Amino acid sequence: MMMGMWRRSNREAMAACREVGRVLQPYLDGQVDEVTARRVSEHLEACHRCGLEANVYEELKAALARRATDVDPTVVERVQSFGRELVDSPPGEAAGPPAG
Repeated sequence: MMMGMWRRSNREAMAACREVGRVLQPYLDGQVDEVTARRVSEHLEACHRCGLEANVYEELKAALARRATDVDPTVVERVQSFGRELVDSPPGEAAGPPAG
């Protein structure tokens, strides 16, 4: 699966990431059709950047579900820093996971 990702042009990779970004939240909430779910799942397996973004969203959802009132400020800064790295890194190049 990864080989297909490497063969894609930068433009194709960006388009795929944008498409996944548009449906990522509904996908994570189980609110997309079967075909879309399969395509997003395949993309998340092949694209490290989008996979990390999905993991961050899932962790944020879990934290919100726990209704944590005291959030460690260093954790918030790590997540914000990671988000900035995701935005700044070109498609196909993975940002590193949050430190810590």
